[in-house]
Amino acid sequence: MPIAFKEWSVTVRALAEGEQLITLRKGGIREDNKHFEIEHDRFFLYPTFDHQQVGMVRESHRPELGRALEEGVWADGEPPASALDSPTGVPQPERVRIRAWAEVAASYLITDPRAVDALSPYYVWTTDYAEKRLRWKRRHPLHVILLRTYRIPRPVTVKVRDEYLGCRSWLELHRELPFEGTPVLSDEEFERAAEQIEAIASSAVPVLA
Repeated sequence: MPIAFKEWSVTVRALAEGEQLITLRKGGIREDNKHFEIEHDRFFLYPTFDHQQVGMVRESHRPELGRALEEGVWADGEPPASALDSPTGVPQPERVRIRAWAEVAASYLITDPRAVDALSPYYVWTTDYAEKRLRWKRRHPLHVILLRTYRIPRPVTVKVRDEYLGCRSWLELHRELPFEGTPVLSDEEFERAAEQIEAIASSAVPVLA
């Protein structure tokens, strides 16, 4: 079955538009051993609404939160009224739209909050939220994962199953999906950004390159 990587719907939208190039991860409570591992190097991007909050997204990208709700197909035809500002996320939609897939281009282990701050041009969260991800489980470094993202020709709607829910990173989707499409950034744009990200993370230990 196709593998998918869960991220906030607004983050998936930003990745699919070339406005975000990295993701930051330590692991959820339902991960194996409660720690994150890069288990796959190519996967679809699965939009979730768990824990997504207005205050955790940079002000310039907050309008995208409303548009990101379009990644869900809701039982009543519209998302719940609390969808844009709920401390625990919102009820999950009946289906989600898969619009993009990604490859791991490189990854690093980060322990320095200054590096997390310097990487802020490459994610849409607030730096406070990004640093909060770093501070959680202080004894463990933060995974910084550079993604090369591709938009598939036509969005595919996938039913939300119980096993997709909860704080986990990886899913097996019960539907065939094509690894087809065009990269959201040109080779030149991506390579230039990748070099800048590597320079920022140069004090970290590369995990995959």
